[in-house]
Amino acid sequence: MARIASAFVSRLVIIIPYAWLLFFFLIPFFIVFRISLSQTAVAMPPYTPVFDLADGVSGILEGMREFSVDNYVWLTEDVLYFNAYVSSVVIAAISTFLTFLIGYPIAYGMAQAPRSIRPTLLMLVILPFWTSFLIRVYAWIAILKPEGLLNQFLITIGVIDQPLIILNTNWAIYIGIVYSYLPFMVLPIYSALEKMDHTLTEAAQDLGCTPITAFWRVTFPLSLAGVVAGCLLVFIPAVGEFVIPDLLGGSETLMIGKTLWNEFNSNRDWPVSSAVATILLLILVLPIVYFQNVQAKADSEGR
Repeated sequence: MARIASAFVSRLVIIIPYAWLLFFFLIPFFIVFRISLSQTAVAMPPYTPVFDLADGVSGILEGMREFSVDNYVWLTEDVLYFNAYVSSVVIAAISTFLTFLIGYPIAYGMAQAPRSIRPTLLMLVILPFWTSFLIRVYAWIAILKPEGLLNQFLITIGVIDQPLIILNTNWAIYIGIVYSYLPFMVLPIYSALEKMDHTLTEAAQDLGCTPITAFWRVTFPLSLAGVVAGCLLVFIPAVGEFVIPDLLGGSETLMIGKTLWNEFNSNRDWPVSSAVATILLLILVLPIVYFQNVQAKADSEGR
């Protein structure tokens, strides 16, 4: 009985994550994908066909014959959506790079700090999560606006004579994304650096490497897995970000999150918005699959 119970528990541990993915990812995705193949209708819900289990198998099959890829064709014909995708990827890539430039030194400093203060430093990195994300973004409006804290400080110390126009520009979006997602970059890199064997760096320096050369030849390659994980954790949500571009960006800011919001709520075009969301998901899955393949290849070579 003990062996049977142990086998059941071990299988249950495997089943639970897959059940979670099934109910909270795959099923919602197929619902969105089904709506993307439907047509807009002035009704509730605002699309056709709408399936009813009471119609039986024949009714469901009849409704499936009405599916079409017209919404996806429409996305290829309207340059607005292509520009929104490209703009979102560019803004997310620049923001990820800036987050990496700021986050890596922070993670490196945390890993080099005495072990007694590392928990405190870790808590300081996580501390912003204790405040609402929306409130933190609103706070940047008060900081970046022409009469805000940043401009008043720069004018007071004599750096500038006129207020800088930062709010409602792409720079404000970069600042908001970097600030909001910085912990997601710091934590994976810190985890990789904290586990690293520092005697390897000492050995490299004993063999004639300068500290900078030892860093680039030993430390950075060993932390590369954390860097890639941090970049993915920042890039993926940044591509579909809506709140930061809406609050800090200008009216000319074009990102797919805002476009998706407008199609879903303003235009009430659920099929087109579902097609936009489906393509966005596919774009975000590609770097994840690439990272998994690279990681699997690295693990196989390590063996």
